[in-house]
Amino acid sequence: MIDISSKPSRAWVKLTAPYQNPDIRRSLGQLANSAIPYLLLWIAMAWTFQVGWWPLTLLLSVPAAGMLVRLFIIFHDCTHSSFFKDQKWNDRIGLILGVFTFTPYHSWRRSHAIHHATSGDLDRRGIGDVDTLTVREYMNLSWLDRLRYRIYRHPLFLFVIGAPFLFVVINRFPLKSDPERERRGVHLTTLAILAMAIALSAWLGWQTFVVVQGSILLLASIVGVWMFYVQHQFEETYWKPHPDWDYFQAAVEGSSFYKLPAVLQWFTGNIGFHHIHHLSPRVPNYELERCFKENALFQNCKTLTLGQSLRTLNWRLWDEDLQRMVGFARVGQLRRAVRMAAAGTD
Repeated sequence: MIDISSKPSRAWVKLTAPYQNPDIRRSLGQLANSAIPYLLLWIAMAWTFQVGWWPLTLLLSVPAAGMLVRLFIIFHDCTHSSFFKDQKWNDRIGLILGVFTFTPYHSWRRSHAIHHATSGDLDRRGIGDVDTLTVREYMNLSWLDRLRYRIYRHPLFLFVIGAPFLFVVINRFPLKSDPERERRGVHLTTLAILAMAIALSAWLGWQTFVVVQGSILLLASIVGVWMFYVQHQFEETYWKPHPDWDYFQAAVEGSSFYKLPAVLQWFTGNIGFHHIHHLSPRVPNYELERCFKENALFQNCKTLTLGQSLRTLNWRLWDEDLQRMVGFARVGQLRRAVRMAAAGTD
């Protein structure tokens, strides 16, 4: 028995071993109950838009976006080789879903693996994560770079503008560090998306395709980026310089348990159990809840409710002195303290 107050360690990972076996029936069932409703909703949206019922079209985009988020979770599991036992099937389904989710499979798999391997490491930021500066780093920036960072971290830019831009534009370009296969995969995914867009536009009209696919992708990308953001950007998250960084602590202490209503948990594929996922990415999404419920150890974690998660929008910088996320107001406090200390010295 592991002491519930002990630090996260490799021993904790052993507790997840019984949950790391993909069940082909459950995997295919989840694929079916996500892909089929998504396609039916897409068709219904296209029909309602063409007959002039555009308010219904936009209304249907909400569950359709939820289904696309759920498909992305399956895509995500495939990148971790946790959805099927056979790696070939993880790759095949992942490649197909990469077209639907506007995400290149092999390139994203590589960058996401880097995210898992470096999450919470102050000296290895920049790939697969939300840009986060420390208070000291921010204070040392020029006024123009501070403005850029403030714009980037503003919710309107990060979610409404940045999220769809990530999937539509940024995902069309490989990383400079990507090997040739990953670079080729990015371009092939883009060609497949373009072929899909041309075919559907020729069949239904480009206006129908843009409205239907655009509204779904906008909502789904906002939700997807929000889920990723909120589970690592909470106040008492984990950031350490590399010499002090620990993978297991970063996984558990730097990832939250996002306690969502049942319907939202279903649409987001249980990814709210993010601390377990980071500790053991080989656990299929449909086993995360059972792993959580059957091991009290994993229940002793940072829990965020839907209401509490909105507060994460206030935290923009990591304060190395306080060891927590803070807002920009903290910078003003420090500057006033410095001026007062200087005045006292004079």
